Amino acid sequence: MERVFVFLGAIMGLAAVAMSAASAHMLVGRLDAVALGAVRNAVQMQGWHALALLFCGVWASRGGLMLLIAGWCFFVGLLLFAGGIYAHALAELRVPAIAPAGGTLLMLGWLFVALAAATRRR
Repeated sequence: MERVFVFLGAIMGLAAVAMSAASAHMLVGRLDAVALGAVRNAVQMQGWHALALLFCGVWASRGGLMLLIAGWCFFVGLLLFAGGIYAHALAELRVPAIAPAGGTLLMLGWLFVALAAATRRR
């Protein structure tokens, strides 16, 4: 799983940088201030959680099952959270509860990282 999480983290980081550039250059004037702010917040969360995925890949061999669960929570959480915000802001698609479900998964990811550290194998 090490390579999978590093790969997913890198792809999410790449997408975060691309969305950051889009929000700074292409979306200004096309989105209202609320939608643009939401996109920028999603970009920030995506960037931080891309790093969390990279961390899961680096620590995967020592983190056990808890870290495996954390990595998948981060990945699916990012898809739902950032994806839901991007879909709503950019295409006016509103899927009820998708961003909050993603946010909940992101929080669970951090909980599982903590559990992995607390139950770390020697």
